[in-house]
Amino acid sequence: MAKPKLWITRELFSEVIERLKKYYDVEVWDRYTPPPPEVIRKKFKEIDAASTLLTDKITCDILEEAKNLRIIAQYAVGYDNIDIECATKLGIYVTNTPGVLTEAVADLTWALILGVARRVVEADTFVRWGEWWRKSTGWHPKMMLGIEIYGKTLGIVGFGRIGKAVARRAKGFSMKILYYDIVRAPPEVEKELGAKFVDLETLLKESDVVTVHTPLTKETYHLINESKLKLMKPTAILINTARGAVVDTKALVKALEEGWIAGAGLDVFEQEPLPPNHPLTRFKNVILVPHIGSATYETRLKMAQLVADNLIAFYEGKVPPTLVNKDVVKVRPPGFK
Repeated sequence: MAKPKLWITRELFSEVIERLKKYYDVEVWDRYTPPPPEVIRKKFKEIDAASTLLTDKITCDILEEAKNLRIIAQYAVGYDNIDIECATKLGIYVTNTPGVLTEAVADLTWALILGVARRVVEADTFVRWGEWWRKSTGWHPKMMLGIEIYGKTLGIVGFGRIGKAVARRAKGFSMKILYYDIVRAPPEVEKELGAKFVDLETLLKESDVVTVHTPLTKETYHLINESKLKLMKPTAILINTARGAVVDTKALVKALEEGWIAGAGLDVFEQEPLPPNHPLTRFKNVILVPHIGSATYETRLKMAQLVADNLIAFYEGKVPPTLVNKDVVKVRPPGFK
């Protein structure tokens, strides 16, 4: 029996590819840039399995034409690039990589919090481009004044794995922790983390730092919009390491221009990659990083291994460990038989 055809839309670690070759006939898109939509459509007609990224838009019409496709193993926690409802109806399994990137994203969240609060990037530029030298003074009482984080209030929007990991780190700064989620955490979790459940409006009004950790859904699209940003303190900062479209970019630009908030740290954007002339690039009080929340060697390797775990489990006729569309098992059993 011929091995099922697996197409991987971006180069992964060689040891993971070799592991998958024992089960699949593997083809890898070896360019740094993502495959164009027409290539995705063509390849999906030819394959039995795929490993995709968030930048790969998998629409229902592509899935309907992919007659042999049985599983999509997403190399990410989010999967809003895939039409999940359509995949389920067609009996196509969709998996993701949750859990393994929690700590890395929480670390980056704190890097952005501290970076914005203490003006780290701005200060680096101040030194690197000679402005410090031109000022002719080594130290001044009002030079590069930032915001103190210790003892302040942290507001966490979305209290899943990453939100809780961010809260754990906040305890080291003796912060008051508020959180908002559609599902309240168990009392023992609130007690362990010292976190208080509040509505979104209260969180925005009372927090000195607001950090976003929700998935992108119809309900969370532009969750942080103009009216919500106006609720924030003028001394507060906004952090987003979740999904770009959870924050209304135009509203955020307006908030920064008019001083509704003190600054922002962003790892994700409504448009990726962000063009160099984008309005957000004008602000010194904003740190912009290119979607690197999970970008540690350890985490990216774990993500790739989890992609392989899902694909191999499916090959063996088992339900993949991180199946997203669990109802799909009612439509078709796992495996290629």
